[in-house]
Amino acid sequence: MKIVIGAGETKFEGWLSTQEEELNLLSLESWHQLSAPACIDALLAEHVWEHLSLEDGIKAAKHCYQFLKPGGYIRCAVPDKNFRHDGYQQMVQVGGPGPADHPAATHKIVYDAKTFVSIFEMAGFEVTLLEYCDDNGDFHYTYWNEADGKIGRSLRFDTRNSIQKLGMVSIIIDAKKPLS
Repeated sequence: MKIVIGAGETKFEGWLSTQEEELNLLSLESWHQLSAPACIDALLAEHVWEHLSLEDGIKAAKHCYQFLKPGGYIRCAVPDKNFRHDGYQQMVQVGGPGPADHPAATHKIVYDAKTFVSIFEMAGFEVTLLEYCDDNGDFHYTYWNEADGKIGRSLRFDTRNSIQKLGMVSIIIDAKKPLS
């Protein structure tokens, strides 16, 4: 079983797309309605965690850990606090840049890579950073296979990026549940 969390209109073959109504990350009852513990192969969440408080992000990561199989993983992406681009930072800021119907209006946190990795490590995951900006604003990239979960707001797949200029980046991680 592979699940896209907060999928919106996103649909991938072989993945079950969910919205908060089908899977509330913070509700164990919601998780149990979808799966038994330790039965999910993979989770994918693109720009979901920033809509949770830091404490709720930790709780959600712990729920993911509980319901993933040993060796299972979550690929997760959030806006990057260290991306040096004023327009981007205005767009992703806590509370959003404008009207209540703007997607960022419910942002509760903007992560840097260290903080984002730490919430998954606290849940027990082994975390690999795939894309992120460091504290100096320098962008780092490690190749990742889109078949394991495609992130649209990424170096390779966002049309706002080019060889000459980055327009949209995310912190992207793979958080793997150890086999034992």
